[in-house]
Amino acid sequence: MTDLTTLLEVGGPLAALGGGAAYTRVHHPGVYWSTVGLPLSTARLLSSYGSVMEACGLTVAPSRFRALAVQATTRREVRPVPPRRGLIRPTSTGLRLRLRLAPGQEPADVAASAERLRHAWGVHAVYVTTVKPGVVELRLVGFDVLRKVRMPRKTAADFLKVPVALREDSTPFVRDYRTVPHGLTLGATLSGKSMYLRHLVAGLARQSVALVGIDCKRGVELAPFAARLSALATDPDQAVELLPVLIKEMEDRYDLIKSRQGIAPTTPDEEVTSDIWGLPERERPVPVVLFVDEVAELFLVASKKEEERRDEMVTQLIRLAQLGRAAGIYLEVCGQRFGAELGKGATMLRAQLTGRVCHRVNDEASAKMALGDIAPEAVSAACAIAPELPGLAVAGDTSGGWSRIRTPYLSLADAAETCRTSAHLVPDLPALKPFRPDLPVPPPVESTAPAVRPRPVTD
Repeated sequence: MTDLTTLLEVGGPLAALGGGAAYTRVHHPGVYWSTVGLPLSTARLLSSYGSVMEACGLTVAPSRFRALAVQATTRREVRPVPPRRGLIRPTSTGLRLRLRLAPGQEPADVAASAERLRHAWGVHAVYVTTVKPGVVELRLVGFDVLRKVRMPRKTAADFLKVPVALREDSTPFVRDYRTVPHGLTLGATLSGKSMYLRHLVAGLARQSVALVGIDCKRGVELAPFAARLSALATDPDQAVELLPVLIKEMEDRYDLIKSRQGIAPTTPDEEVTSDIWGLPERERPVPVVLFVDEVAELFLVASKKEEERRDEMVTQLIRLAQLGRAAGIYLEVCGQRFGAELGKGATMLRAQLTGRVCHRVNDEASAKMALGDIAPEAVSAACAIAPELPGLAVAGDTSGGWSRIRTPYLSLADAAETCRTSAHLVPDLPALKPFRPDLPVPPPVESTAPAVRPRPVTD
């Protein structure tokens, strides 16, 4: 009886501790990793590093000097040596360590063994990046960081750089317009495409940038940000008037650049430029970011007259995509589908959009439209996105690299409030003033106090 009582007294707290750990692992994975997962994975890595590397085929024969030294001092069997390991650096989501590759090894050898390393050390995923020739970094992620997105604290936005999502390796995904000037974002309804757009607008609203929108859904997506927009077109008729103004603005900026190129021969080389970023800051025009939501609405036609209007708008968009970067004009095109079936010029315009972000789509053909021409292996990853994970997407560019990302939640009210508080940053562009959206009048606040009726006048 005494033994049973003792067992119950000891087993009760242990069961409660185990249950608490299991609950924390599911609902608070970050806390679980910091308290339980990190020590366990570190212990596994330190105790099994050599054997795991040997099992993965990442060991090499020791040098002749080392083999002779081992035989002379210990007379043991000379075993292959693993890559030299650096210090283990814990993070809030995993571990990081660097490996110095042995002669004859390449980073692809380590990347091919990433899945084996993940199971051996008990982590969610292992990612391999090249630091410099002969040195790679292993980024071990302890849990699925895309299940509940928490952006890193050190993600301060820079000029024309907006951290909009989190990569699956726990690093921020930054939309950099200086590096990738034009982008295409595809996604079905309720896939998170609008959330991605909100983060872009809210991030750029705090910068000295002109924001221009074309939203043919009567402005329901971009109208809440009207306080920060320099121009907004809410139907194709307004868009066909706005696009020529942007073309003229681009041509004026090219004239400004050409005037700087034609200066005296004694001018220093650093003052000669081929884009606006080489101009002196006092002469440099403000960058312009054009958001096009539901781009298919600009392509759809129902009559011959609308077809001519469509061809004109598509031609102007293609010109902006081809020539706008040097003039500081960038495109962010969003839609549900964007293929050749939209009509003439669709494929040509898509080819100019370097950055690609594909959310959940309704068919494989839509994923191929976004990623098939730059990263074919990413198409299957885009098709595997579940409806229960809105905001999850596959991001790639023309370099062939791709990764899964997820955008954190940002309410429409918070994004609109950011635009209202940044309304003073709207730049002065006279050509766009006729297209400046009217600010919505807030509804009157109903008083909760009882109504006071006037006292009737009596003789």
